[in-house]
Amino acid sequence: MVQIAPSILAADFAHLADEVARVEAAGADLLHVDVMDGHFVPNLTIGPPVIKALHAVTRLPLDVHLMVQEPDALLPAFIDAGSANLSVHVEACRHLHRTIQIIKEAGVEASVVLNPASPISLLHDILPELHMVLLMSVNPGFGGQQFIPATLNKIRALKQEITERQLSVQIEVDGGVNAATAPLVRAAGADVLVAGTAVFGKADYVQAIRALQA
Repeated sequence: MVQIAPSILAADFAHLADEVARVEAAGADLLHVDVMDGHFVPNLTIGPPVIKALHAVTRLPLDVHLMVQEPDALLPAFIDAGSANLSVHVEACRHLHRTIQIIKEAGVEASVVLNPASPISLLHDILPELHMVLLMSVNPGFGGQQFIPATLNKIRALKQEITERQLSVQIEVDGGVNAATAPLVRAAGADVLVAGTAVFGKADYVQAIRALQA
């Protein structure tokens, strides 16, 4: 079954621990954490102290998405804070293989993110080294955007390559995922769905997560 990773970007930050406890009890598989630096994307969110605080209050693996301009400089802090998976943008890494190796050598799962305009061909050589590929189905930086339909073709093409090469890499999709788009994304081959307002924006988190899995 597809895994659901609620994005805390859409949570009530005044009651963040309670929000996390609710999605954990509702059946979430991962907790997605969007880190934005105000440079790589036009928004500013959270840093390692919040990751550390979350790590102390949940058993959910922390799926940390680094939307930052200089990821290498920040890796040690996010590793020490308790990240289970660190996703870095291919567009932000000068030496992607080196960055991935730093993450893996620290015992953390390493993943790569592609923006909507970036082709999956950029991942050909690094793909066997990855835990997951995160395909952005909106332009990064803000929650609540509309799903970009062309992402479905990218999911299918990436799934085909992973299967043909007999790799165990997961496909994660982030952006505009809701009860209407989730079936399309699942059918295309996604393994993990990131959902913000489709979970935290609903009154019943159990029903919201089930709607994405149905």
